[in-house]
Amino acid sequence: MSGQRPDRRPLVAHIVYRFDTGGLENGVVNLIDHMPRDAYRHMVVALTEVTDFRHRLRRDDVECIELHKPPGHGAKLYPRLFRLLREHRPAIVHTRNLAALEMQVAAWAARVPLRVHGEHGRDVEDLDGTSRHHQRLRRLYAPFVHRYIALSQDLARYLTERVGIAPARVAQIYNGVDAGRFRPASGGDPGPIPGAPFAAPAHWLVGTVGRMQTVKHQPLLARAFVRALQVQPALRERLRLVLVGDGPLRAECQAVLAGAGMAELAWLPGERADVPDLMRGLNAFVLPSLAEGISNTILEAMASGLPVVATAVGGNPELVADGRTGLLVPPDDVEAMAKALLRLADDPDSARAMGLAGRIEAEQRFSLEAMVAAYLLQYGGAQQGRPDSPFHDAAGGT
Repeated sequence: MSGQRPDRRPLVAHIVYRFDTGGLENGVVNLIDHMPRDAYRHMVVALTEVTDFRHRLRRDDVECIELHKPPGHGAKLYPRLFRLLREHRPAIVHTRNLAALEMQVAAWAARVPLRVHGEHGRDVEDLDGTSRHHQRLRRLYAPFVHRYIALSQDLARYLTERVGIAPARVAQIYNGVDAGRFRPASGGDPGPIPGAPFAAPAHWLVGTVGRMQTVKHQPLLARAFVRALQVQPALRERLRLVLVGDGPLRAECQAVLAGAGMAELAWLPGERADVPDLMRGLNAFVLPSLAEGISNTILEAMASGLPVVATAVGGNPELVADGRTGLLVPPDDVEAMAKALLRLADDPDSARAMGLAGRIEAEQRFSLEAMVAAYLLQYGGAQQGRPDSPFHDAAGGT
């Protein structure tokens, strides 16, 4: 009785802190789902937990493993992760962000041939990238990493100029967006949002989608919405706000709106799974973040044909062409964001033209095909083998 033929496709072990709803995790899912099945196998290792978000993976051959990491340094996980990697023998380990970077030590000890680290966005405790402590941590683990992937030019400069990684070891790859799943509403006009209390054309909807956590800063949008209606009270008849997502800032947003007597002009439905339909029901998308890498939601909004108002932080200026596909405003500036909202609401034709230009940008510059091709190029060294000394590439050769 013959056994099954061994699967000779190289295995990629994606190591993340938590596999849950988020831009980083969405990028992992998009990469796995759209990479050719005959190129690589994949597994996802979450240092803490794997949530129902794993069902976003369309492939049926991806194993998801959670390690239930306790608070503190991850060295306690090294023996377990070492055994896991020796058992599965991945050709590539790909860690993401500082929270998972320390796992490169276990990957080196397990003699993983190619060790990749991705920088997806700013740390919550280091929004401007000036923390010497965070820079030292990245330098500490740099000898164990072969290649770095930065999602934005801003993050690539951070790695090379502040952390001191050799430019030859850093590749910059933008996220891709599924332009088939995220597409403009048919006919060009926003469609109804399931469950929403208002809709176009009677109303002009501005909104955002994302986790309601400190770095995303949704209360800024709530305050800017209130300020815009204070400046132009006549807009109260048609301007509406949609805040999709859940988290600790949701109550603060509700309080801001209620305190201004505008709670009935906004809709906060919590977390939703039908984001493409939500996007197609908006007239404009807003991202009020304090820091960003490369925002998946901006790309999804652009692919949906929406003009984007975004804070000029991180990689946002690399995505939004100010005045052409949207508007950029300073971070944490209520007046500037209110003016941007009024500019779009007062000139719907211009807003629509920005959205159409954004759709073209999404198709031409940020396709999933281009993203996958770039990762395949970076992963290509796996079949060739790599030296096991952690100081080979990091120190400029042995």
